[in-house]
Amino acid sequence: MVYTSTELRECMDKRNNIRNMSVIGHFSHGKSTLVDSLVEATGIDRKGVSMDVHMTHTRPDEAQRSISIKSTGISLLYDMDNKSLEDYKGERDGNKYLINLLDSPGHVEFSSEVTAALRITDGTMLIVDCVEGLSVQTETLLQQALGERVKPVLCLNKMDKLFPGLQLDSVKSVYPGEHAYNILYNAIENANHIMAANKDEWLGDVEFCPRNGNVAFSSGLHDWAFTLTDIAKMCASKFGIEESIVIEKIWGDHFYIKTTNTWTKENIGPRKCVRGFLRFCYNPIQKIINACMSDDKVKLWNLCKELGVRMSDDEKKLSGVALVKCVMQTWLPASTALFGMAISHLPSPSEAQKYRVEKLYEGPLDDIYAQAIGSCDPKGPLMLYVSKMIPSAEVGRFFALGRVFSGRIANNMKVRIMGPSYIPSMSNDLYVTTVQHTFIWMGRSHDGVEDIPCGNTVCMTGLEEFITKSATLTNEEEVDAWPVRAMKFCVSPVVYVTVECKVIKDIPELVEGLKHLAKSDLIVLCSAVKSRSCTIAGTGELHLEIFLNDLRGVFMDGSKINISLPEIPFCETILGKCGPQEYNSRNKRNSVCLWRLAHWMRN
Repeated sequence: MVYTSTELRECMDKRNNIRNMSVIGHFSHGKSTLVDSLVEATGIDRKGVSMDVHMTHTRPDEAQRSISIKSTGISLLYDMDNKSLEDYKGERDGNKYLINLLDSPGHVEFSSEVTAALRITDGTMLIVDCVEGLSVQTETLLQQALGERVKPVLCLNKMDKLFPGLQLDSVKSVYPGEHAYNILYNAIENANHIMAANKDEWLGDVEFCPRNGNVAFSSGLHDWAFTLTDIAKMCASKFGIEESIVIEKIWGDHFYIKTTNTWTKENIGPRKCVRGFLRFCYNPIQKIINACMSDDKVKLWNLCKELGVRMSDDEKKLSGVALVKCVMQTWLPASTALFGMAISHLPSPSEAQKYRVEKLYEGPLDDIYAQAIGSCDPKGPLMLYVSKMIPSAEVGRFFALGRVFSGRIANNMKVRIMGPSYIPSMSNDLYVTTVQHTFIWMGRSHDGVEDIPCGNTVCMTGLEEFITKSATLTNEEEVDAWPVRAMKFCVSPVVYVTVECKVIKDIPELVEGLKHLAKSDLIVLCSAVKSRSCTIAGTGELHLEIFLNDLRGVFMDGSKINISLPEIPFCETILGKCGPQEYNSRNKRNSVCLWRLAHWMRN
């Protein structure tokens, strides 16, 4: 499947067939690998990009370090088949769906990029390593998503780690079927505890429930995934059982007794009965892996025949992990499960903006701008939020990435820009300028279009002179409009370095370089240059290293600078006398007595 920017633009007018989705998760849980599976399924050519480099890794240091540093967007056009849409109850206009996808970093020091991605999306796919489970960062990201009223779905990734035949030699572990099920069950329950603690009635019931189909089980490395609703349809067709009965037995404490061909809710022993999830999901995959790894082709072809998997003569010559990957991709392609889950369980812009407008718009909710946002009105006044600035190949030029919430944005359109410091009826941080060009963000490239309507993400040029980090855009004549709320970040720039020019004549380059650096990063703080030095703050040492490399190598064209060691200033102080005050950490294992600290400082 190959599509053009014209086809993308046509689908942008079908608001019910749009899904704005971010991909979030902890560092190294497999987000970018899964995104690659989705991109390749839509027929997008890698265009000379190495197979070792992820499609959303657009910076050289991302490819070198194999981590995401910036959130990167790509618009995908996916054609759903009628069978996959049989149970879909929402409004739709045909079978083609536009997925405006943003892959975000997982490292805690780049959390501001996740915030920027969540602001301009309506749904998010939370990726969790099924063996490692939820981390503190995962909890933070999920809380951020719920705080923005972004609806989540869950993907338990790296399922291959649960099968001994696919594990790396350095991490060999045995996970018996029941143990594997408990690992998956606990991960889902832990996520639901976070959801319950941050419940928002406007989002409705967003509990992760495998039976509902909003939880996927995947192996990004081997490009396969499934939801329990997918498996239930297969089993219902194969065994002639009603799908509702299969979906009821496939998760939870439901055990199949082999001898009597009946079901029970009590586990009477692994030799006599097997859990529904193991019978329908885990065991068939385990059999395929064992047959491939032992090169038992006769057994494998019989399994493939039962599952309806057809393979070419060249594919049948494969062996080992390559054969496992080929069979599993054919039987349970990752794109089918993940796209299906996103389309069925994440909201369209016209649906999501009804309940998100309260979180987005700063002004009264009964004015024409709030109503236009809430209804995602293509004929209403332009309301567009720029969440970040992206450096272009030309130094000093930037793309503005944003989301059109109402109206439309077009080439050579005059707009009113309200910056983060803008106060209604005042003139501070307020500008009027012309948008030069509008683009569809395609990861490593940008496809130009005449205009982009509401409900979609957009890239624009010609705004870098007026926007530092984020801003709200509206029509030139809409003087009564209020801005979209500024984003709240969960990290702060607390690690400082001092940067000094080695040569005095390089000071103008440093000043310009700092301006460009401030635009390129949402959270970096740069002080004014005094003498020949300035102070720059980031969220941590890795964050500092990344943007200092940008400052030297990109924005200052290799000019030599001296950089001090990182420092963290202490902002605490003692205001008066007090008795001993002891405080415990969250895990109750550490405590500090402020009286002793005060006594030590006085002496």
